[in-house]
Parts: sequence; C-alpha cells; structure tokens
Amino acid sequence: MSKRPTIDLAFRVNGRPHELSIEPRETLLEVLRTRLGLTGTKLSCDVQVCGACSVLVDGVLVSACTYLAYEARDRQVTTIEGLAEGDRLHPIQQAFIDHAAFQCGYCTPGMIIATKSLLAEQPEPSVEDIKHYMRGNICRCTGYKKILEAIQAVSASATPAGR
Repeated sequence: MSKRPTIDLAFRVNGRPHELSIEPRETLLEVLRTRLGLTGTKLSCDVQVCGACSVLVDGVLVSACTYLAYEARDRQVTTIEGLAEGDRLHPIQQAFIDHAAFQCGYCTPGMIIATKSLLAEQPEPSVEDIKHYMRGNICRCTGYKKILEAIQAVSASATPAGR
C-alpha cells in the first residue's frame, strides 16, 4: 500500500501559528477538529447549507466543511474558540447567553461566527438584513426569535468590540 501524498500547511488559527503536513483532500473542518482539537466548530450537513461549521478566514465567513484546508495557507482563521479573551466572553457570545439564544448549543458557534461577520460588514443591520444574512445558519431547537434578539442587542451596543 502506498502512502498518500501530503502537502505542508502553514497558517494562523485564533492568532497562533500552526504548521502541519496534511492530505490535499482534507477540509478545514477536519484539520481544525482532528488535528488542532478545536471542536467548537461543528460538522452537521457536510454540504455547506446549515452553518454549523462556520469560521472566518481573513475575516470572511466560510463553511469549513467544504473549504479545503490548503486554501487557508498563509491566512488567519478564527473559530469560536478565538473570540473570548480568557474568561471574558466576546460581546456576541454574551448577548447569546443574555437572550437565551440557544438550547442544545450545536448551531450556536456557527451562529456567533456568522454574527461577527455580519456586524463587521453592517454594524447596524436592520431586522431584514439580519434575517437575510443569517439564512445560511440553521437552528432546529430554538426557533429564531431569541437569536434575532441577541443579534439586535449586540448590534445596538455602543462597544465596537461587538463587531
């Protein structure tokens, strides 16, 4: 049996540099979860429609389940684990808690990452803007009312850290 080919990958994840040897077929989600132990990013649909695997690559929202890890070379990846500062939650994370915007929590990391991307693009989105932007993130537990309330609350906050 021949050994599968590998390629070198150097990138930053949540501000930390990483260098690894990966198979060309490995997705960013696989590398984050299995190689780096960052399990906050979830695998759900595996076809880029549910948003559970959402991460930021150089600030751009991507579905890590279909994004090849090699595409992240020399880039900055931000996962849910990279938002909090020590024990201090990011304002978006806190808003989701304050507004009970989750039940099981499976979709929550992707929702929070998508919210960060939305607020970077539109610091004061309308309700319709929020609904449109978040359409790629599916929640099967809470419905969307509490999620919408959390996003509205953090976008209305005076702190730029929410963005």
